[in-house]
Amino acid sequence: MSTPASVDVLVIGAGQAGLSAAHHLQRRGFAPIGARDGREEYVVLDNEVGPGGAWRHRWQSLRMATVNDISDLPGISQPDADPCEPSSEFLTRYFGDYERELGLHILRPVRVSAVRREDDDPHGRLLIDSSRGTWAARGLINATGTWTKPFWPIYPGQAGFRGRQLHVADYVSAEEFRGQHVIVVGGGISAVQLLDEISQVTTTSWFTRREPIWRDDQFTPQAGHDAVALVEERVRQGLPPQSVVSVTGLIWTPVLRAAAERGVLERQPMFIAIEPDGVRLSGGGFLRADVILWATGFRAALDHLAPLQLRARGGGIVMDGTQVAAEPRVHLIGYGPSSSTIGANRAGRAAVASLVKWLDSVDSVDTAGAVHHT
Repeated sequence: MSTPASVDVLVIGAGQAGLSAAHHLQRRGFAPIGARDGREEYVVLDNEVGPGGAWRHRWQSLRMATVNDISDLPGISQPDADPCEPSSEFLTRYFGDYERELGLHILRPVRVSAVRREDDDPHGRLLIDSSRGTWAARGLINATGTWTKPFWPIYPGQAGFRGRQLHVADYVSAEEFRGQHVIVVGGGISAVQLLDEISQVTTTSWFTRREPIWRDDQFTPQAGHDAVALVEERVRQGLPPQSVVSVTGLIWTPVLRAAAERGVLERQPMFIAIEPDGVRLSGGGFLRADVILWATGFRAALDHLAPLQLRARGGGIVMDGTQVAAEPRVHLIGYGPSSSTIGANRAGRAAVASLVKWLDSVDSVDTAGAVHHT
């Protein structure tokens, strides 16, 4: 059995949050693994084949003119964007240039299958099993996001639907639905954006579990702070985090107002069952459909952390800022309140600062103990 590669801090994921963490590790003096110059070392493992994180997979029609504001990566501002360029292309290029300019040490593609404890020592190393062998790390920053874990609700009769079902994660373009009736399920920004887009080429219906909340005003910093605070309170209690959008509501834009005027955003309460050729409505009626597009969000991709048994009775993970309350060696960023791009930047910095402080405290205890016993 080969000896695990040893590193001080290991980061899983190289999206916005992971790159932020890598940037702040370098600012704190951490060196890429293998530097062998006496400094503490870090490495980033990323499951993608290239830079960009989840942005690599966004649909081509999501242009920079219509994508939600994307925060700059720390230290290097985004270049000016062509409003007509697909966000997947622009942001993938921006992330790649960022990695190269800062000399971030990222290994890809590397799939992490499990994170486990080496032994019972709370100050010992964590073992990270991956497609590129096993790593041993003193601290772990997990930035795996949500894109790889789309959430599919379960409804009676779902398996018998003769049409097509797909999740937003699999969406390519509206053109593939031309001439078909498309049901879009979900109350978030992706749902309304895709309703507008798909309705340009075919007929649509919109279903949500709750009545959507619309905002006429722009989202103020205070409103953002209040929304994030609500999500933070949930994770402190060990409850599964809600999305920030579920707290803030949807903001009217000129594009969405035009869609509403066309009758596209007439929401219906959730259907009660799926039948071979459509859905059974809550009032008992039937709606024929060819496609059901589930814009029902994502869950945190944390299955590889299962051996650590971090989940609380409420189903979530009790957090203290970015730190897992029950396991101070592990920080989660891009999770819960830090799932937005601006939140991911802040979380990357906070996680590094907290983890460095903890590692320093462990070193102090170990040094004191060594002196005491000599």
